[in-house]
Amino acid sequence: MTMKKKYLLAAMVAMALPAAAQETYQDTKLVQNELNGTARYVGMGGAMEALGADLSTISTNPAGIGLFRSSQVAISGGLVAQQDATTTPSLSNNFGIHINGDKTNASFDQGGFVYSMRTGYKNYLNFAFNYHKSRNFDQILTAGNKLNNASQNKLTAMKYPYLTDYNMNAVDACYTAMLNPIKDASGKQTGLDYLNGTEFLYGQYQKGYIGSYDFNISGNINDRVFLGLTFGIHDVHYQSNSLYSENLEKETSADAYESLKITGTGYDLKAGVIFRPIEQSPFRIGLYVNTPVWYDLHEAAATDVSMFNSSNNKLDKGHAVDYDYKVYTPWKFGVSLGHTIDKMVAIGATYEYADYSRIDNRINDGGGYDAWGYYYDNSSSDDAMNSNTKRVLKGVSTLKLGAEVKVMPQLAVRAGYNYVSPMFNQGGYRDGSIESPGSFYATSTDYTNWKSTNRWTCGVGYTAGKFFADLAYQYTQTNGDFYPFMSYYDTANSSNNVIVDATKVNFKRNQVLLTLGYKF
Repeated sequence: MTMKKKYLLAAMVAMALPAAAQETYQDTKLVQNELNGTARYVGMGGAMEALGADLSTISTNPAGIGLFRSSQVAISGGLVAQQDATTTPSLSNNFGIHINGDKTNASFDQGGFVYSMRTGYKNYLNFAFNYHKSRNFDQILTAGNKLNNASQNKLTAMKYPYLTDYNMNAVDACYTAMLNPIKDASGKQTGLDYLNGTEFLYGQYQKGYIGSYDFNISGNINDRVFLGLTFGIHDVHYQSNSLYSENLEKETSADAYESLKITGTGYDLKAGVIFRPIEQSPFRIGLYVNTPVWYDLHEAAATDVSMFNSSNNKLDKGHAVDYDYKVYTPWKFGVSLGHTIDKMVAIGATYEYADYSRIDNRINDGGGYDAWGYYYDNSSSDDAMNSNTKRVLKGVSTLKLGAEVKVMPQLAVRAGYNYVSPMFNQGGYRDGSIESPGSFYATSTDYTNWKSTNRWTCGVGYTAGKFFADLAYQYTQTNGDFYPFMSYYDTANSSNNVIVDATKVNFKRNQVLLTLGYKF
């Protein structure tokens, strides 16, 4: 059976509930920042939270801005390219799909300034603003594997006796409308008929970004203690299109198309300190804390499920969702070390920790007007989904190492390493049975348990008078386990089992970044 497919979306039918919250795996798209900013910061692996004097430290340790002794303006941009990505995944000559997506994209990554003014013999007061792209969502993800009698429609059939208004997702709703009912002797529907699966293919193209706008005030005390405070605004623009296709028994196949868009804003505060434990020593220690990002978000999503056989008989159902919700990310804490040698060598190390199991999924409960006539939203924690988040996610450690050597007064070379531990617990899965609005509003069933992230960086910098130019290269690699849907085990009847094995996937990205700046 020939199954060459194109990306398309059918007309959708709306679903609605009075309140909405998000789902754990969707949340993970928003909570973790990438290594991005100025080329100097990236070239040193981001290990500058104690060294300071770089605009990118405004979003991690704000005290780093306090080390500026002159004003500065800088902009950064470049190219990002996904390595080993394919837009035409296939399992065999007669089973393939096509994904519309770009493997290489230009990116504007940073722009900002710092204004430094002397307030005493050794004291300065600095004001700064910086924009940087904290997340670049551009990614092509493909996967394919055998199903061994598991299937998406079978999972819905097994869930049918337990479906409620809160754990029936859009995919379940489509299959429930298409599958043949099973009835008892009295004519009451007790279940759904289904078809076993043989193999699947999945393709997704996601794009967009989170733009972070940071406003900073910082200063120093006797050139020994540096303090900083940053207020940040985060602008979310996420889009994805995906196709899940599975071959089924009886020469039948099924496609599930999803279109997803998440937009919104968030804000946070960051505070930090850098100090020299020994006066006049170039060695310094940095400490910082970042509050949660308090996100207020909107999601518009749609899914369309089709089933068809070799005789071109076709069934098609679609659903769309459109809702508002809130997500509060966890606190982040960091400690850093920095040391310089004769103004020719700089060495930095940073450790960060954030407990992602403490993400707070929140349900919008409506709103009201305060005494001044301003409208405000009320929200409450989605306890069911938050319990799932604690089961699936865990604390994440980030290690940054970097060094810079000036081979001549105007020319510097840099290298760095950046490691991020996995956020997913072993055995974590996207649970579509949770009694939560986040389950109800889901328009897909797939999930990926990404493992640790490794980044290797290098760069060069050149200064000519008041002008400077920095160039950096970054290679990022993350491996993961992809699942098209959760597994279901029936202890009473093993023939009802829906067990899907992990498919190994990876994400490899190359980035070239150029920063141009002027000191005044």
